[in-house]
Amino acid sequence: MRIHLLIGPTAETSDRFRTILKKKHALLQKSGVLTPDWNHIRIYMACSDPEAVGVIRFKRGFASALAQKALHDEIGLQLTRAVEEEKPEHVVLANGQLGSMLTSRDELERLKALLNRVSDDIHITAHVDEQARVLAPHYANKVMEGRRHALDLELELAGQESWWTGALALRGENQPWFGLFNDIQYPAPWLDYEAMLANWEAVFGAGSMTLRPIDREKLLSEDAPEMIAEILGIDAALGKVDAGKPESQHSAVSVGRVRPFNDLLIRYMQAKEFSTPRDLWRVLTGELREPGPPIAPGSLSAVSRHFEASNRRLAKRFPDLADTLKRDRKLKDWAEEDGGKGFRASQYLTAFAHRIRNNSRPIAELEEEASQVNEDATHFDDVVADKHIGGGSRDEQQKVLDKLKVNHQIVLSTHIRPHNDMGRVNEEELAGAYDEVPMRKLPEGNSGNVIVGCMKNEAPYIIEWIAYHRAMGVDNFLIYTNACDDGTTELLDHLQEMGIVQHRDNNDWKGKSPQQHALNQSLNEPVIKNAEWIIHIDVDEFINVRTGNGTLEDLFKATKGATNIAMTWRLFGHNGVHQLKDAFVIEQFDSCAPKYCPKPHTVWGFKSMFKNISGYRKISCHRPNQVIDEKRPDIKWVNGSGRDVTEDYIKGGWRSSKKTVGYDLVQLNHYALRSAESFLIKRQRGRALHVDRSIGLNYWIRMDWSDFKDITIKRNIPRARAEYDRLMQDPKLRALHEAGLKWHKEKVEALHKMPEFQELYAQALKVNLTETERVAYALSLDMES
Repeated sequence: MRIHLLIGPTAETSDRFRTILKKKHALLQKSGVLTPDWNHIRIYMACSDPEAVGVIRFKRGFASALAQKALHDEIGLQLTRAVEEEKPEHVVLANGQLGSMLTSRDELERLKALLNRVSDDIHITAHVDEQARVLAPHYANKVMEGRRHALDLELELAGQESWWTGALALRGENQPWFGLFNDIQYPAPWLDYEAMLANWEAVFGAGSMTLRPIDREKLLSEDAPEMIAEILGIDAALGKVDAGKPESQHSAVSVGRVRPFNDLLIRYMQAKEFSTPRDLWRVLTGELREPGPPIAPGSLSAVSRHFEASNRRLAKRFPDLADTLKRDRKLKDWAEEDGGKGFRASQYLTAFAHRIRNNSRPIAELEEEASQVNEDATHFDDVVADKHIGGGSRDEQQKVLDKLKVNHQIVLSTHIRPHNDMGRVNEEELAGAYDEVPMRKLPEGNSGNVIVGCMKNEAPYIIEWIAYHRAMGVDNFLIYTNACDDGTTELLDHLQEMGIVQHRDNNDWKGKSPQQHALNQSLNEPVIKNAEWIIHIDVDEFINVRTGNGTLEDLFKATKGATNIAMTWRLFGHNGVHQLKDAFVIEQFDSCAPKYCPKPHTVWGFKSMFKNISGYRKISCHRPNQVIDEKRPDIKWVNGSGRDVTEDYIKGGWRSSKKTVGYDLVQLNHYALRSAESFLIKRQRGRALHVDRSIGLNYWIRMDWSDFKDITIKRNIPRARAEYDRLMQDPKLRALHEAGLKWHKEKVEALHKMPEFQELYAQALKVNLTETERVAYALSLDMES
């Protein structure tokens, strides 16, 4: 088995190859090619110099030696497992940082040792262009990332004997808090392709590396997959991909404005001993940019001359490089643009000073926080010490513990740190109760706003859920059930007799899941065909409209012609409620996850409601899928704050992101646990009276969000209660509800008497994690959905 490393060293090639590998994963797999689906940048982070914390490791929370070691072990395990399972002939890893940021022999030796776990046959491919043509956009990009030094450094290197040696000699100690990273601030050693080649082959062996020309026309074309087949030496028809777009280049005048501003900002931070967030830094420099032509490679002829001899030697070994390594026509020597319009960096620094001071943090505070993170990590010792977590052996538990501590550091030091500081809704003060709204009288052939859902053993919760949604504008319900033994089926049958819902037996489901079978069947139902809006949610999910009078009609008015509304989950924990009670779910549970919580991925999952315009062919668990092309112009997706997210979701996706999340108008309250006793029944369901306690506890930890209060849904309680009371006036319905509740209480009593369930119950209630610790835990273990 051969491992192929596509190492850039420019991002334009490695990023494009990563896209192709992802798109063609299945076809490559059929040809015996494994393309791991995790981010290959992790390989660079695992193998880079532990002491030299570069910008990527710093930004992603892998600055510590423990974090890097844990990542190295994890990648080794992932590679080994994937190769053992797939038994491929080829493994392809594409990451430009391997070529551009691994420069020492020690780093390459670490990389080789990691890969040797699965194969000794390793081949490296780098794609190159003439150095001045690469340097011009590379330098501009680094300035936009925070470089303070002008191109004078490169021009001085061009007069030295060895570019590689000279570039490395300029480097100092990284100072992350001030944005001082060698890979950003100083010349790129790898532009010396001959020295780069020698460095890699000294570790991986003579002939182990190939230099290929960057063929941008082919790389960005629909036929780009042919390049992958050629590199791998396989005869496989990989088809086409969407054409790529050329990299946009920063104007020379923008570079001339941003570069001196970077230098001034760095000196300002050092003088004030604080650190300005990189996101803010990027915003500020964005305001300095001006249109214009980019730096011309021909103005860097001194660099081109420096490499002429070595390029001839490279072209002799790799003949395809001959044309690529020819330099551009010489132009007037480069000189930094003055920024135009009387530009002075100091004026802009003065203008930005208020924003900088308000958003920057003292270095001492950051260092103290980092120290506190290590102390706080000891909390995980108690969690992992329990025999049900991390496996039985001490070694397994230590690996879990290391991952927890590392992930906790990552959570606290990166953009995934959860918080509740977003949105416009005051969630902790109860506003006035919503007014009752009479049920609509629909014309014949119109079923109105319809919920389609699936249930299994949910008898105690159904009437509240039905009453709540009827009171806020849902007209009809189509409910599928299978394998129920708690009275759910009988209760829904009677609700159908009352004209409240339509109930369908789903016991004979086929395919991947009973839920998808039900959704497929629902498309043939008149209640769905004649619906105005279709909503697919479960009985533990409540639509929480937070605008107007809290009705669907208010939401539709506020979302201005939307056809699809993505309702992001808000996960609610058990709120200290241990016992199963005959009380409203929305009244008992009001502690929840923070609004800003990008990880784990389930927190920002969403479900959707969509207008019945036949824009998609299929309903899936979270959304409609398979868009109909001729309907695309009619489709408008909005998020929970009413912002247009059509571009993000028209084709697919069921998770919100930093860009698309929103809760201001609507959110989906998700009560995955309810009470601790309800959780026991949920974990037992379908498990033949046996529970995997580690999976059960993992699920509890991932779902038991109890850090923040959100009582906004309680404005619905009076009208939901009124509708509930109207429904419960039916004596048979009341009796069926009470019978279902009795069944659940008897089930709980039986489970409490079983040692394994009682132990799970006690262990779950003992867990006490902060929101950051919960995220770290969820990221550390394989979770059950």
